[in-house]
Amino acid sequence: MKNHPSSLLALGVRTQKLVLALAVPLMGITALPAAVNPPGSKETVGPAGTNRFVTPVSQILTPAGIQISLPGLRPQAIALSPDGSILIVSGKTAELLVLDPKSGTLLQKVELPADPKDTEVPDPVSTHLLKPDTHGQLSFTGLCFSRDGRRIFLSNVNGSVKVFTVDNGLVHPLTSFLLPPVPASVARRAKEIPAGLALSEDGKRLYVAANLSNGLLELEATTGKLLRRFEVGVAPYDVVLAAGKAYVSNWGGRRPEMDDLTGPAGRGTLVRVDPKRHIASEGSVSVIDLTHGSVLREILTGLHASALALHPNGRHLAVANAGSDTVSVIDTSSDTLIQSLSLRWQPTDYFGASPNALAFDPQGRQLFVCNGTHNAIAVVDFHPRNAKLRGLIPVGWFPGAIAFDPARRRLHVANIKGTGSGRRTQMSQPAEHNSHDYVGTLSLVDVPDRRRLVAHTRTVLSNCRRDLMEAAQLPPRSQQPARPIPERSGEPSVFKHVVYVIKENRTYDQVLGDIPEGNGEPKLCTFGERFTPNQHKLVREFVLLDNIYCAGILSADGHQWSTTAFATDYMEKSFAGFPRSYPDGMEDDDIDALAYSPGGFLWDNALAHGKTFRDYGEFAIEVSGWTDASRKPAPRWVDFYNDFMSGKGETFMRSRPAIESLRPYLNTNTVGWGMEVPDVYRAARFIEDLNRFETSGEMPNLIIICLPNDHTSGTKAGAPTPGAYIADNDLAFGRIVEAISHSRFWKETCIFAIEDDPQAGYDHVSGYRTTG
Repeated sequence: MKNHPSSLLALGVRTQKLVLALAVPLMGITALPAAVNPPGSKETVGPAGTNRFVTPVSQILTPAGIQISLPGLRPQAIALSPDGSILIVSGKTAELLVLDPKSGTLLQKVELPADPKDTEVPDPVSTHLLKPDTHGQLSFTGLCFSRDGRRIFLSNVNGSVKVFTVDNGLVHPLTSFLLPPVPASVARRAKEIPAGLALSEDGKRLYVAANLSNGLLELEATTGKLLRRFEVGVAPYDVVLAAGKAYVSNWGGRRPEMDDLTGPAGRGTLVRVDPKRHIASEGSVSVIDLTHGSVLREILTGLHASALALHPNGRHLAVANAGSDTVSVIDTSSDTLIQSLSLRWQPTDYFGASPNALAFDPQGRQLFVCNGTHNAIAVVDFHPRNAKLRGLIPVGWFPGAIAFDPARRRLHVANIKGTGSGRRTQMSQPAEHNSHDYVGTLSLVDVPDRRRLVAHTRTVLSNCRRDLMEAAQLPPRSQQPARPIPERSGEPSVFKHVVYVIKENRTYDQVLGDIPEGNGEPKLCTFGERFTPNQHKLVREFVLLDNIYCAGILSADGHQWSTTAFATDYMEKSFAGFPRSYPDGMEDDDIDALAYSPGGFLWDNALAHGKTFRDYGEFAIEVSGWTDASRKPAPRWVDFYNDFMSGKGETFMRSRPAIESLRPYLNTNTVGWGMEVPDVYRAARFIEDLNRFETSGEMPNLIIICLPNDHTSGTKAGAPTPGAYIADNDLAFGRIVEAISHSRFWKETCIFAIEDDPQAGYDHVSGYRTTG
């Protein structure tokens, strides 16, 4: 079940013999830094009118209220001072932003206090005189005021909690609390990852969710001295205090026991996974008795238990379960789960609401929930055991933090993705967009009355393409003719085989900007027809897609979008340095079951429908080298290439699955990632299998091929030039298409090819636009 699948047009006729790519010398040159709108739409991704934006996942943004643009920032935490005078925001940045909550005017940019040297003792008086921390970033969450409003605490991904003072409305950096390092036996990373924060009622104790070491830390709030540590579940996210107890949400649920089926969740962590797909399968809340210093119990909730919100009466705790599209309600007197409320608009909706942040109004009558993938705030009428979803308020792209302003009856919302990518050089001609040019936003929205909420809800449903989702769920009709693209799911297609090629990191303009028939910018075309003759020939003979986009920004989320058509809350909140993993599935440290969509992978869906599947490198770990193990150093690209051309067999390339469920379907005699292996080598391994399919008369229904060398290695010594890598990739892709088009399966086969992300280049339309 997927929310925003990308769609590509199929190639459907025999090709002529393909053009060979250029051979480019091995030398260093500078490399420049990769969803589709509904049929008939001519809008491009980006601004599309006053207060209207088109996202690369085909959703529209028309946010309500006051919108504050934050170029260069992915805001992930927000807090309002107790007196309501200032609003603070942090995210992927080395600064704390201070704003006027009435107008959204930026009042201050405050540098983060530096971490003291390991030999120094943190001194609240003098530490702020040290050089500011220019590398610090917020972790997943964690930003709060002291009860008197005179201190601010911020979780920092680099193993510390940053502390600021507030004096006459001005914020100043004060000190940095270094957290205990994480033992090597627990994780490969030494620095803790602080997440959610909570202060005791008397302000003397600061509680920190220790996301990497699976603990809750109790610190002295004035010095940062560690007082106690409590063991909790996997990847704790948030913490709330109530009735002498601490409640800690665990993204990954309970810690695995001896006989549990587990999978890796980043650097050194194991998490419980489901048996079929090996995706993280639990979420939970740990309950700790702070008086006696003991863990009382662990309450199972939905998947990806993340943000917590305590009802004003202290009796009920709301838990956002982003991986299950639900909010759990816990009775704090009995510590039992009393309700699970779905945040999908209709029970039959596809997976993908992603409730991930919450706030009650002061009376506790309404609960406001950030539905990340609806780009909306869900308004819930709160009644214990009978809470009900009443409506939706449109905000920016992926709201991920929220604060309620009681004086103004206003919601302050941090939209992590905001409006997507901006322009790197505002005055340049042509415009230069890149996916890393983040433009987060804040939405300052007055709480609507019932009538206004109805209108807001209609807007959200329209912006999320509600009509298309409902059309996709219509039942198949009988006696329909086979079509290339069936009008309804379950109706017959002329195609029996899909070959899906995932490439790496190019924009449309970089490769196809030199084609005059398309909406291209030749000045940004770095790897045009000289380097990519086969792709140019294909788009001229078939179809030129100049309005197609990647949904991802970089490889970590790009491979999630490419294979699950979704990015989880865990994924969207990991951009502050990717502290737990970089979950593209290409190396051991980058295997993370928490990053995978609970809706499953593309191949899970195919297999569930009785289709056959074969994988060539996607989510596979490279194992390659010299056949003679004593030979040193490791083979380079030129060694693999020469061995491939000579056929001597001096090198080998193999892979093993990054996700255990792929094992029966992975071709282990090829690799996915590995810039030292030529793409033509990968293509040859697929073509060897294709020849066997010809002999047997059977070809898998779904084939996925990782073809990554258009990523290039930049100007790395001993590697091909970027142009040579691009040419290698183009030739390999051409050979794959040529081989399939001359096979017995061609009339029943379609080929899709797209980049996983567009991050390594520029485009004059959008940083998300790519080749397809």
